[in-house]
Amino acid sequence: MEPGVLLIDDDPHLLSALRRQLGDRFDITTACGGEEGVERVRAAASPFGVVLSDMRMPGIDGIETLRRIRDHAPDTVRMMLTGNADQQTAIDAINQGAIFRFYTKPCPSETLIDGLAAGLEQFRLVTAERDLLEQTLTGVIQVLVEVMSVNDPAAAAQAARLREWVRLLTTEFRMPHRWQLEIAAALAPIGMVAMPPAALARLRQGEAPNPDERAMLDRVPEAGRNLLARIPRLARVAEIVHWQDRGYDGSGFPADGPVGADLPLDARLLKILKDLLAATAGGPLTAASFEQLERQRQHYDPVLLPRVRGCLEGLARNEVFTSVALTVGQLQAGHVLAGDLRLGNGHLIFPAHTQLQAPQIERIRTLARVFSFAEPIRVRG
Repeated sequence: MEPGVLLIDDDPHLLSALRRQLGDRFDITTACGGEEGVERVRAAASPFGVVLSDMRMPGIDGIETLRRIRDHAPDTVRMMLTGNADQQTAIDAINQGAIFRFYTKPCPSETLIDGLAAGLEQFRLVTAERDLLEQTLTGVIQVLVEVMSVNDPAAAAQAARLREWVRLLTTEFRMPHRWQLEIAAALAPIGMVAMPPAALARLRQGEAPNPDERAMLDRVPEAGRNLLARIPRLARVAEIVHWQDRGYDGSGFPADGPVGADLPLDARLLKILKDLLAATAGGPLTAASFEQLERQRQHYDPVLLPRVRGCLEGLARNEVFTSVALTVGQLQAGHVLAGDLRLGNGHLIFPAHTQLQAPQIERIRTLARVFSFAEPIRVRG
């Protein structure tokens, strides 16, 4: 669908004339004044490709109108058409409204048509590049999650649970969607791929790490940061992962770094959630889980900790899921394990809370050709 063009002016006769001149070439919407123009942008089902605004209007002027529109629809290309073409107006429009073209009245129709066409093409280029980057980034993250789930299923299941909590908190706190925090929660243990497989297997069997392994475990956030920092647009995610074990009081890893409110907010929140998850020991949230954190509250943001508790305590009362029993052959992508998935000999394949995706289902099918599974397998109902 062709992106639309929004014309904003306080003169309804001029708007009618522009609609007649441009309506055959573009999908035109008009707004009489800046406030109405901003509201049109805010209420639009999809972003306008171009907004062309007058400068001198009652209420908010063209510069403020375009600045507000940029806040609501940053991809929309902004232009100005004004009868007051003084130098300061042009400077302010460029600096504050970030305009693409600046025209003076009267403006020949051919010039305006060419400018609007160029603006729409710019809009297409910007949105196409963003969509490509987002799709590429989504694919990269999915691959990382799948690699992590194969390398360390237990850590992947814990990360999936963290991500669920982040989504819940985002809703309950009425925060803007924090995609970087959500991705950081999903990839918090990605640094575990640097652990030797034999050491990782011993740790998952409950053996205590030796001093060398302890040092490697402490540096897992750093290893994760180094992996993620190489991926475009994940610099902030890498920063959150790096500081995930740093306490509000300066404890934890790394030994040097920001303290208190100087720590990134998302890292402070992830620290609370990670330690809360560890306190559950793989089981449901309970009052004892929160009390364990309260006993060492100096490690946590004193404002965030009670807010997280207030939000997740309701989940703790309800985090008892109904489950259904299935065979291996009945498992499908999207099922969430209500209990550990193990081979008949007791070997853990995927822990409880793992959400099965296509790669995990394929792995289960492959193993089932050679080994027997402990059945029935319980998934959330």
